[in-house]
Amino acid sequence: MTDSGPVHQLAQVNIARLKYPLDSPQLKDFVDGLDPVNAVADAADGFVWRLQDDSGNATDIAFMGDAWLIVNMSVWRDTDALGAFMYRGVHRELLARRREWFERPGDAVTALWWVPEGHRPDVAEAEERLLHLRAHGPTPYAFTLRASFSAPEGTAVSRPA
Repeated sequence: MTDSGPVHQLAQVNIARLKYPLDSPQLKDFVDGLDPVNAVADAADGFVWRLQDDSGNATDIAFMGDAWLIVNMSVWRDTDALGAFMYRGVHRELLARRREWFERPGDAVTALWWVPEGHRPDVAEAEERLLHLRAHGPTPYAFTLRASFSAPEGTAVSRPA
C-alpha cells in the first residue's frame, strides 16, 4: 500500500466461442497448450491470480449460459504486465492460431477493469463488465488494452515487491 490510497490491480476476462468440442481432434493443439500457457502465466512478472477449476484451467466453468463459450479470467499488477504476457512467447504462438479453434467474434470478447488489491472477481462480475463494454464502449468501468484507463483516482497500482 502507498500513501496515495488503496492499491489496485488489473482484472481481465476474455472469452472464446469454440468451433468444435474440447475433446475433438481439431482442438487437440489448443487443449495440449493450456497447461504450458497457464504455467507461463503463473510464473510471469506481474501475475497475481487466475480463475481455475479442479483441472487447473477454466474450460469447464460456465459463462453467459453458453456451453460453447470458454472463459479465461485473471488479475495482474497492471496493463504492462498483462500485455507483456499476452504478446510474447507460448501465449502469442497460440493466440496466432485462434481462428483455427474459435469462431470470429462479433462483439468484444475481452474486458479489463481495476480491482482493489486482494479482490478476486467471479464469473458474474466478469459477465457484467464484458456486457458493459459491449453496450458502452471503453469506460473506466470496463475497457481494453488499446483503450485503457488508469487506476481509480486517489489510488495506486500495485508494484513488485
